[in-house]
Amino acid sequence: MTTGRQDRLQPHVFVLFGATGDLAKRKLYPGLYHLAAAGRLPGDYAVIGSGRHSPGSDDEFRDQVRCPLEQFVDEPDGDVVRDLLGHMSFQTASADDGADLAAAVMAARDRLGGDARTLIYLSVPPTAMKSMVGMLGREQLTQGARVVIEKPFGTDLESSRELDAAIKEVLDEQQVYRIDHFLGKEAVQNILALRFANGLIEPAWHRGYLESVQIDVPETLTIEGRGGFYESTGCFRDMISTHLCQVLGFVAMEPPVHLDASSLRNEKAKVFAAMRPLDPQRVVFGQYDGYRDEDGVEQNSSVETFVALEAFVDTERWQGVPFYLRTGKALAATRRTVTLTFRAPPMGRFGENRYGPNQLALELSDSPEVEVSLNAKRPGPELALLPLRLRLDLADEDTDDTPLEAYERLLLDVMRGDQTLFTRADEVDRLWQVCQPVLDSPPEVVPYPQGSWGPDAALRLPDPHRWRLPDD
Repeated sequence: MTTGRQDRLQPHVFVLFGATGDLAKRKLYPGLYHLAAAGRLPGDYAVIGSGRHSPGSDDEFRDQVRCPLEQFVDEPDGDVVRDLLGHMSFQTASADDGADLAAAVMAARDRLGGDARTLIYLSVPPTAMKSMVGMLGREQLTQGARVVIEKPFGTDLESSRELDAAIKEVLDEQQVYRIDHFLGKEAVQNILALRFANGLIEPAWHRGYLESVQIDVPETLTIEGRGGFYESTGCFRDMISTHLCQVLGFVAMEPPVHLDASSLRNEKAKVFAAMRPLDPQRVVFGQYDGYRDEDGVEQNSSVETFVALEAFVDTERWQGVPFYLRTGKALAATRRTVTLTFRAPPMGRFGENRYGPNQLALELSDSPEVEVSLNAKRPGPELALLPLRLRLDLADEDTDDTPLEAYERLLLDVMRGDQTLFTRADEVDRLWQVCQPVLDSPPEVVPYPQGSWGPDAALRLPDPHRWRLPDD
């Protein structure tokens, strides 16, 4: 895994499909801005936005980019914004016709010099991904290019394999960067550091000491105008088969020999190979009240906005330890938390009072936190217990270093050619195998109130354990 500031980068032509879409406005353009402000972009580069419909002239496109920069970047530097926008242009393209785009890319490469690289970012709907990849091949845009593919990677096992076959027709695996922005988060990468760099923790990261693992990603936000996307995808495809399972892979992997792309992804792939296919009877689907009133949502929609499930990894380390995954919209809090719950020793010697088990909680926010729940003696004459929490805020410990936002980090890694934090084809295929039983026999979608913790069945799922809720 690459660390520190990057070496001098070759000139780049960035081709952004979906250039007028929500992801580009919220993440890609702010990411490019922050990289530019930090001096992490190449000395010479061009950004070509693309899509089926033109926003007008290049100046009108730049105006459309300026607005989200002002909205999603805190106090943007005017000089950096002007310089970034000066490198931008727009060229229409579709799956049927990419000739003008190919000509624009070739002209930009010629202008930047013979060592210029092409970085193509495909932020298009799953239904369009296969045909867009085919167009890139026909127009020879893939030659020597690095291609970033946004999730979901297909919508089920069959479509995923069809997409992978289409990708392999025009690209080598070394050119493909399947992006999962959760893996670009500093806090997710910190799972590796916390575990493998601490002799206190690694020996206890084992079924002999742990009784359960929770990966919990609730959100207070609703779908926020993404009704069309959610109707075609749903929470299970959007979050479980990608983000949460990838975090599970980081938590459950065996120690890699090296922290490089090959070693890390090999160990993660072994975890997925050992996962049992999900049991639909141990999956809860929910839909928040009011979802059907959102724009773009069918009046009788049965699309899930909430998922909770139980998973197992049948390796020697994890045999019999349940992994509980939960995520959803319009819930009581926004969190990204991994909680390891340790087996409790017999407590009778301290009286009949019930105390919670020891837990190690990793908050995967932009400001990572680690919290340990312990039991100690309560002050006083009796030998009674007092539950304690020890919290470490990593941002407070090193105020000199500013972590890169996930998309900034991942864009930088693509420019460097570092695939460590990107998903490999065999991982995608195996995760669809694991998830396919739920797609074949989905559970009933149960309504839940906004601001709650989802359906009651989900709250009961970890029995006899329970979910670690924020501020318990």
